[in-house]
Order: sequence, then structure tokens, then C-alpha cells
Amino acid sequence: MTETTETLTVACGAAVLLVAGLLLSGPSDAHHSPAAFDRTQEVRLEGTVTRFAYNNPHSYLTIEIVGDDGRRISQEIEVAPISTVRPLGLTRDSLQVGDRVTVRANPSRRGTGTVMGLDVTRMDGRVLPLHISAASVRPMSTALATSIEGVWLPATQAFSATFAALPSWPMTELGRQEFAEARRANSTTHSDCVPAGAPMLMLYPVALSIEVDEKSVVFDIDWLGARRVVRLDGTHPVALPPSLQGDSIGRWEGDTLVLDSIGFTDETWLGRGGKFHSDQMRVIEKFTRAGNQVLYEVTVEDPEVLVQPWVMPARTLRISNNPVIIGERGSCTDSELSEVSSQIRH
Repeated sequence: MTETTETLTVACGAAVLLVAGLLLSGPSDAHHSPAAFDRTQEVRLEGTVTRFAYNNPHSYLTIEIVGDDGRRISQEIEVAPISTVRPLGLTRDSLQVGDRVTVRANPSRRGTGTVMGLDVTRMDGRVLPLHISAASVRPMSTALATSIEGVWLPATQAFSATFAALPSWPMTELGRQEFAEARRANSTTHSDCVPAGAPMLMLYPVALSIEVDEKSVVFDIDWLGARRVVRLDGTHPVALPPSLQGDSIGRWEGDTLVLDSIGFTDETWLGRGGKFHSDQMRVIEKFTRAGNQVLYEVTVEDPEVLVQPWVMPARTLRISNNPVIIGERGSCTDSELSEVSSQIRH
């Protein structure tokens, strides 16, 4: 399902909207739940950067906007944590005090105060993400998809709905123990620069490129340099060294691509908050094009952690307006680990 987005434009001369309450007098640095923002509306804010606090659990950007009456008013914009935006290309040095920028954001449901940033455009034309779902809330492309090849965007709702379902997974006693331990440790794979693994990696609301030839399917995910290569003409090796993304083989069933993946390490999670899996996990995935969308279906088997297979309802990937993945991205390196939060809460 595609959300309808209403766009409001706030420029330097839009004094009426400024006075109406989208802006505030100073930064608060208070954490806001995503539910506090109206995701069905957008505001565009043009101004000058006066502050960029690159922090966890959230970063904050403050810009100064000058109305027709010459009054200077500060607007606070909530930005995702370092551990989310750094892999997407937003670094501590991306924005400097004095930069002229345009910010796309979701307003507060209260109608006043902090807004949730989606992306920011600098004067040089470069667009930088302020939230992981920034690309996925843009209007759907009108381009016609003829196969599963191309660049796709998982819907933000699919990402959120899948995480919301995690507590209902049928876990074994070992699974429950590992989950409880991970929560006590407040750990996260992102803090170790480890990307998510299948199937959650395929649902991150970032660009997902699919390339298909006679012998393979390659998935490039715009998140911590993650890549999956699927062989279409092979079987799983007998002696299979474990890896983050496992060993994937595929076959076509009509127009549906079916993947069978095993050989995972136990370093990745099935979901946020420590949803553990073992090295015995098997993931069956199906990709079926339906018009300008791809239906993504998943079954997860793990006898060490799950009492029975977990079947995910079909999720939707939609064709991207951008025909290529953005190549210029930040890297997640050991030197940055001190900046990365040990607890990701969104």
C-alpha cells in the first residue's frame, strides 16, 4: 500500500507558515518517537545551518530561517542516529555552520516544534539522508518494470510491520535465553559494523539493486556495503564455510525467483533487540514481480532457535525513481565505533 504524501513548502519568504508554528525558538535535544511526527505530510525548510549535533541516540540539525519581516527563527530537525545515517553517507563533516540548505521533513503531530528530517539538500546539489526511510517515502516511479531487475525500494511499512511481528515468533528455550542475553547486554550488530543478514537486510528501506543473468542473481543493498550473490546453476557445497550472508542458490518457478540460503554465521540477527539465530538457519525467499512492484515472501527455519518455521506475510518492494544505487557512501570502520550507539531504538 502506498501512502499519499501532501507536500508543504516553507521558503524564506513564507512568513505565514513560520508564524503558524512549524518553527521553534531553540534546540531541545529530546528524543521523540516516530509516532510523534505526521508521516503523511512533508514540509520543506530553507535556511542556514546554525548547529549540527552528530550524536546518539539521535542527531539534531538546527537551521535559521529569515521571514519577510526580517525575523530570524530557529528550527530544530531530528536526525537518525550515527549508526543509521553514517552508512548512508551523512558524516560529521557533511554539514557546516553557515551552509545554506533545504530540508525535507515530517512535521510534528502537535503542529509545532521539532520536525523529523528526511533528507537535506546542500547548495552544491548533493542530497544527504537524515533518516533511513528518506528514499522510500518519495512518490513511486512511473517507469514500467518488465522483470525483477532494476533498483527497488522496500516500503517503510513492510520494515516496521516485520519488526512488530518479531515477539510472536515461536522460539525455543535457547532462542529465548539468547534473546534475553542480547537485551541485557544492550548490544547490536550495527555497532560492530556488521550489516543485517537475510531476510531483514532485504527489507531495509534503502535502495536494493537486482541484476540477473543466466548463471546468477546479484543483490546490492545500499547499507554497509552489503551484497548477496545467488548461483542459479549449482547446489550447496558439502563443506560450506559460514558467512554473514550465507550460501544462496536459486531457481525460477515461472516468473518467481526462489532462493534457498544456508551456511550463515550466528553474527547477524533476525531482527532488532537481539533476535538471535544459529548457524543452522535456513532461509527460503521468493521474489515475484507484480506490475511495478515485487512481492517478497520469506520462510525461516532454525531448529536451534525456532520451534517451527516462521512464515512472513508477503512484503512489497516498489520500483525506484533513481535508476542506480548512489555510489558515494560513508564507510563504517573501527575508528568510528566509539561514535556508534550500543543500542539502536528505531
